[in-house]
Amino acid sequence: MDTAELTELGQQLRVDSVRASAAAGSGHPTSSMSAADLMAVLLAHHLHYDFDRPAHPGNDRFVLSKGHASPLLYAAYKAAGAIDDDELLTFRKLGSRLEGHPTPQRLPWVETATGSLGQGLPVGVGIALAVKRLDRSEARVWVLCGDSELAEGSVWEAAEQAGHEHLDNLVAIVDVNRLGQRGPTRHGHDLDAYARRFQAFGWHTVELDGHDVDAIDRAYGEARSTQGQPTAILARTLKGKGVAAVQDREGLHGKPLPDADEAIAELGGPRDLRVEVHEPPATRMLHSVPTGHLNMPRWDEGDEVATRDAFGQALAALGTARGDVVALDGEVGDSTRTEVFAKEHPERFFECYIAEQQLVAAAVGLATRGWVPYASTFAAFLTRAYDFVRMASISGAGINLVGSHAGVAIGQDGPSQMGLEDLAMFRAVHGSTVLYPCDAHQTARLVAAMAGLDGIRYLRTSRGAAPVIYGPDEEFPVGGSKVLRSSGDDRLTLVAAGVTVHEALKAADALAGEGIPVRVIDLYSVKPVDRPTLRQAAEDTGCLVTVEDHHEEGGLGDAVLEAFADGRPVPRLVRLAVRTMPGSASPAEQLHAAGIDAESIAASARLLVETAVVP
Repeated sequence: MDTAELTELGQQLRVDSVRASAAAGSGHPTSSMSAADLMAVLLAHHLHYDFDRPAHPGNDRFVLSKGHASPLLYAAYKAAGAIDDDELLTFRKLGSRLEGHPTPQRLPWVETATGSLGQGLPVGVGIALAVKRLDRSEARVWVLCGDSELAEGSVWEAAEQAGHEHLDNLVAIVDVNRLGQRGPTRHGHDLDAYARRFQAFGWHTVELDGHDVDAIDRAYGEARSTQGQPTAILARTLKGKGVAAVQDREGLHGKPLPDADEAIAELGGPRDLRVEVHEPPATRMLHSVPTGHLNMPRWDEGDEVATRDAFGQALAALGTARGDVVALDGEVGDSTRTEVFAKEHPERFFECYIAEQQLVAAAVGLATRGWVPYASTFAAFLTRAYDFVRMASISGAGINLVGSHAGVAIGQDGPSQMGLEDLAMFRAVHGSTVLYPCDAHQTARLVAAMAGLDGIRYLRTSRGAAPVIYGPDEEFPVGGSKVLRSSGDDRLTLVAAGVTVHEALKAADALAGEGIPVRVIDLYSVKPVDRPTLRQAAEDTGCLVTVEDHHEEGGLGDAVLEAFADGRPVPRLVRLAVRTMPGSASPAEQLHAAGIDAESIAASARLLVETAVVP
């Protein structure tokens, strides 16, 4: 297309953004109109993409980080022939694929869910890492950002990671339209302010008029030829460009235009230009497929092994058996034990440093390219990345997250390092799996099982050593549990997971010596939970006691309670959990202070037996 045709295409994208939003009665047309010329030039001249084969390994990847500008994206899909005009006008309607903010669950050309601002560029970094370091493809990753979202710290985590990794296949296109939701952005149209920031992280920058299609064309070409640096294209634009009633005016964010027909006429009316998007080059997928036999590490019963150590060894073994497994860490690999994987498979290890949002985002980006990521840090620090976890679920991303150093059992480091909210946090994520192993063999088996699951998978590991209680060939199906002590005379049931399993076993042995038999369930699968086993235990013993190294809210106790949420009688349920703010103390002292060690469990059981009503 020549200059005039590119200009016309930009106008078409504006008109269709206005039409879609008017049909919906809602949306963000002015945010779409500002970036229309940026999108037109990319679509017509620089994007290499086969819409009939969205999984083509040679396809460029496009991420709309400013997800609220979805009318622009859908208008571009129409121009490329991927959707028709009838579907365009179903925008935001029940059952439509064209949601208010795009998701890959609905559309095969969407890489990741956006709309929570500041996430597109971090995920784009993950995609670019996969394309450059693993796929070894010549494809490029284009991310269209808004200027408002550059206030998010996650954007600068991404900028630093991209600069450090020399991701010259990554291009950030920043639509600097000056206006946010409630008024001007922090830096307005000061392109140099943004340029200085990107340059500080090692980016090549181009500043331009975002409505000059020839300048845009040259900038994209410059980005394609830049070596060793990611490129940030900083485009000065006007929100609502082309319609005098809304152009560069405050108070119109997230609203359809006041008079859509008049605006469409002012923009020159509807067009029906079609763009022949450049085909991607023929590319051989260099992806490794699962190969080889899985030889998991083995330990002797009674050995003292921390589950974090078992995780590290199991992950390295899984990486040997499966060439599609990758690992990421937040600069604590010597503690989480991902360093074992890093030493054995350095080409598939990614160091994200102390940037947990980028850690999770990179995992999501890698997963979009078909890799199986395991991302690790301290359980407590994953709270910083929770919005990225939430959005990963909306994307339907398959990622494995591993939180170590969980609970008061870590000891002297104190509460800032203790993950005491993580089980609740991950249980609340749609479609998630939450696992909490108590010994080395259980950990290894669950690490391997996670690779075959869908959605967000979370594994909680522990810092301190614990005895190996299971054999190397024991099976641990997700959604299951293990009954470790049981008799027909059990007076109550202790339900535990992770470190408290060993405390529950010691308590059960002490109680048995006093003539008080109790059942013990290792509930290693916190979500999904083993409802049949819990219901049987409730029927047999009448009382369940949950013991967890976690806050009372949302953890093991709530998971057990939900097993009885179908209207059946709820058994007597007693919950032992961390209810006070811990300080620094030894692990044994911490467990005792929280009332979740063997002594405390036994004391609670005696009290319950004494107060039980005997028929």
